Amino acid sequence: MLEILARLDDAAIEWWIDGGWGVDALLRRQTRPHADLDFAIPAEALALLPSVFPEFDHVDADQWPAAYVLRDAARRELDFHPLELDDEGNGWQPQADGTRALWPRDALAARGEIAGREVRCTSPRFQVGSHLYQGYDDVDWAAVVALCEEFGLPLPEAGAPGFVQARRQRASR
Repeated sequence: MLEILARLDDAAIEWWIDGGWGVDALLRRQTRPHADLDFAIPAEALALLPSVFPEFDHVDADQWPAAYVLRDAARRELDFHPLELDDEGNGWQPQADGTRALWPRDALAARGEIAGREVRCTSPRFQVGSHLYQGYDDVDWAAVVALCEEFGLPLPEAGAPGFVQARRQRASR
């Protein structure tokens, strides 16, 4: 993790940690194993990624244009969510249907900690919303509950759906 962050810093790529590691950064502790590492980065930085991470030589196009997903031979995965930053500091993420998803400026202003290092990450409120996507599972719900408890946010009425996605079950083996 720290090596990945250092390589992004050395390449002068601005980044924000999102997803499961983003939740753990906000909570300042690792809550579970992770199959990938999610980042938001400025869209123009995507062109630099192959030279920064040459060992991550497999590009998974399934999530494009919402995410640029890299894998290495050990099946480690880095998911980069490209943002077009506007003059107000909001990020706009392209979607497969041609629309753009808003990452508000305040969602990009949070700070957390991973392995003793302060990191930029997405905010607790943004993470709660992000973890309640269509098809969310019990792992996502646990992240929502932990964030709501830690940061005094109202717990959404959605509830635990009662299953864990197959991709998570494979990753934990």
